[in-house]
Amino acid sequence: MESLLIGYFPKPPSSLLFPVAAEFSSSTHAPQVSRCRTRNMPEKYYPIKLQRGLVAHQVAHSNEISAVYQSCRAKHIVSAASRQPLESEPGAYHPKNHWKSMQDGLNAFYRFSRPHTVIGTALSILSISLLAVEKLSDISPLFFTGVLEAVVAALLMNIYIVGLNQLSDIEIDKVNKPYLPLASGEYSVATGVAIVSSFAITSFWLGWIVGSWPLFWALFISFVLGTAYSVNLPLLRWKRFALVAAMCILAVRAVIVQIAFFLHIQTYVYRRPAVFSRPVIFATAFMSFFSVVIALFKDIPDIDGDKIFGIRSFTVRLGQQRVFWICISLLEMAYGVAVLVGATSSCLWSKYITVLGHAILASILWNRAKSIDLQSKAAITSFYMFIWKLFYAEYLLIPLVR
Repeated sequence: MESLLIGYFPKPPSSLLFPVAAEFSSSTHAPQVSRCRTRNMPEKYYPIKLQRGLVAHQVAHSNEISAVYQSCRAKHIVSAASRQPLESEPGAYHPKNHWKSMQDGLNAFYRFSRPHTVIGTALSILSISLLAVEKLSDISPLFFTGVLEAVVAALLMNIYIVGLNQLSDIEIDKVNKPYLPLASGEYSVATGVAIVSSFAITSFWLGWIVGSWPLFWALFISFVLGTAYSVNLPLLRWKRFALVAAMCILAVRAVIVQIAFFLHIQTYVYRRPAVFSRPVIFATAFMSFFSVVIALFKDIPDIDGDKIFGIRSFTVRLGQQRVFWICISLLEMAYGVAVLVGATSSCLWSKYITVLGHAILASILWNRAKSIDLQSKAAITSFYMFIWKLFYAEYLLIPLVR
């Protein structure tokens, strides 16, 4: 073995290995040579030990490289088999994962904000604001600024109200609306509280710095009624009482939105006296019907959860079918009144548009109502969203009432 190890390296010249022995090699005196060889024994064996150490180090280093190579090769094989790059290991940053997290977060907030109410609030404020426009020159940057201030502040308060309702109804929503973020567990209670608190504070802050008293009072009354409707405290949680719950929704959707935001544009933006025109009175009366329908209809698909948790809604008391047809009758009555109001208008184009528009909406409502399957929760929920579409359509017609 020793010969093999030594032979592994090229043999150095003898003059380097045994310098002293080479010096005395020509001498004929044997004792002197013997003494030199004895004195140089360590030097003879020193290169052998050094060579052994180098060989052992190289073997160990080779084994270490081999182990690292095998480990990296195994990782590449696993990565290739899963068709994922090595950077996609757990904890590693990846742009696609980051983008998906953002999408999931936006989707959860979209559902938390109850977008059909957000659209309804924004559209109603814009529609009512247009009723204050008396001439073409009124549509100015000042008008758009006033509308934008009102819409942003109202939407912040809207999200506070619907978010607080979800915080108060987590267990009920697990039965009625399990897709909502708090009911599904996507949001924790602390996250929900943080969102609604920050949105309420920001809404009041914006209303205060704008300096419009009609806007500020609209936000404050909506805050009070929305809190009393949902929060589970003594003498509150008015949603338990069907009539009181309907009155809360009517007060916000029919009265506050129509009157307060009209006054915001009329008195704060245009600096005109508070005079309620015929279109404003019509909008308030018509939306009173619509608000009652929304308050009644929203409980029809939620009957299961309301029964379990003791919410005595009209649907629980009277049954789905009866409440459904009450809602249809109220809306048809409202459309009938709207047709009469349009027919008495002195403005010819307004007369034709409002009469024809409301007649078409009434016909669509009646035809769809006759075909609904009240035994299907999905069908009832779809019809409820259809009611909101009629709500949006009405706010497109209201500015044309003259």
